[in-house]
Amino acid sequence: MANFLIQGLTIEGQLVQRSLIAHSTEEAVRLAQHEGLHVISSEAQGNSLSWSFAKPRFDLTLFTHELMALLSAGLSLIEALETLAERQGAAQEHLVLQELIRAMYEGLSFSQALAQFPAIFPQLFVATVSASEQTGEIIDALGRYLRYQAQVGLIRQKIISAGLYPALLLTVGLAVGLFLLCYLVPRFSHVYENLDTELPLASRLLMQWGMFASQHTLAVTLGIVGSLGFLVVMVKRPEVQQAFLRLLYKNRWLGQQLQLMQLSRFYRSLSLLLRGGIPVIKGLQMTESLLPDSMRPQLQAAISTVSAGQSLSYGLQQAQLTTAVALRLLRAGERNGQVAEMLEQIASFHEHEVGRWIDGFTRLFEPLLMLFIGLLIGGIVILLYLPIFELASSVQ
Repeated sequence: MANFLIQGLTIEGQLVQRSLIAHSTEEAVRLAQHEGLHVISSEAQGNSLSWSFAKPRFDLTLFTHELMALLSAGLSLIEALETLAERQGAAQEHLVLQELIRAMYEGLSFSQALAQFPAIFPQLFVATVSASEQTGEIIDALGRYLRYQAQVGLIRQKIISAGLYPALLLTVGLAVGLFLLCYLVPRFSHVYENLDTELPLASRLLMQWGMFASQHTLAVTLGIVGSLGFLVVMVKRPEVQQAFLRLLYKNRWLGQQLQLMQLSRFYRSLSLLLRGGIPVIKGLQMTESLLPDSMRPQLQAAISTVSAGQSLSYGLQQAQLTTAVALRLLRAGERNGQVAEMLEQIASFHEHEVGRWIDGFTRLFEPLLMLFIGLLIGGIVILLYLPIFELASSVQ
């Protein structure tokens, strides 16, 4: 599948150029004629669709906002997509929209067209649209998805904001520490090299490091750069990330909050699907990808229990995917027929709880981190100047 540049005349006689995605030149010409163009020439650009979508840069939230606005104004779905395709300036978004339009002209539904791009449109979004196609409430479905994204994004933004200052502090502290160890200490080591005074053990070890660093500058530099590069590469490996997450989950202090974060996202996603008309079992299956690998066997157990005829609250309780508050609210929702609404309330409750924990953790962790970095850098400086202080006291 490639990108074709089509030149043609509109009904008004205006010469225009269109970029279309098709399997062949004949298909591109047919699509252009279907849009009302009298094709003059067609040229393959040679851009493979799979290559173009290797790194999606499609703003799903903006796309949903714009599509909902156009549909609310009275445009049909095809007209709304064509309007967005004509307006989009980025080639990536234009190609995606053109492909969606082409698929729908071939007879596919909107959800089926979206499902062709799993790297851009998540399964939750596709399922929400698919359910709305049966009820004809696509505008309401898009609005529910936007509210879901906004609520999920709040806790994510809180985590990012809480981590920015410690990350910056660690980076500056590491840079200052490396400067002291690799630049200042070697120069002090030459000053103390011919000094007859016996240095303290810690200062002597530090000076030995300084002599080594001054004699093997290239090796030390390559070692530091290589270590940082190796650390970055290892952090990006999925197995390393999974192992790190398993360690965090085993921590009694952090693991409970991480599990609450995952459960709140799970509850909110399931609520979104149930509000859209998705059956409970299918909704549980679709939310499996949102949970970490360590919690997916628990969800499979819950699905088996619910499939056997048990209630949702009982299945989640047996699979240990509930809390005391969640279980009571969920049982109340099952009695009142408001399971989706209760799931959303549970998610909001847990997100508020996690948010308070993040605020408290940040207020405690930031001063401790500053104290640690200050002691580390201050210790290096004291060890550098300690021989001078002792020499001055001996002279006096």
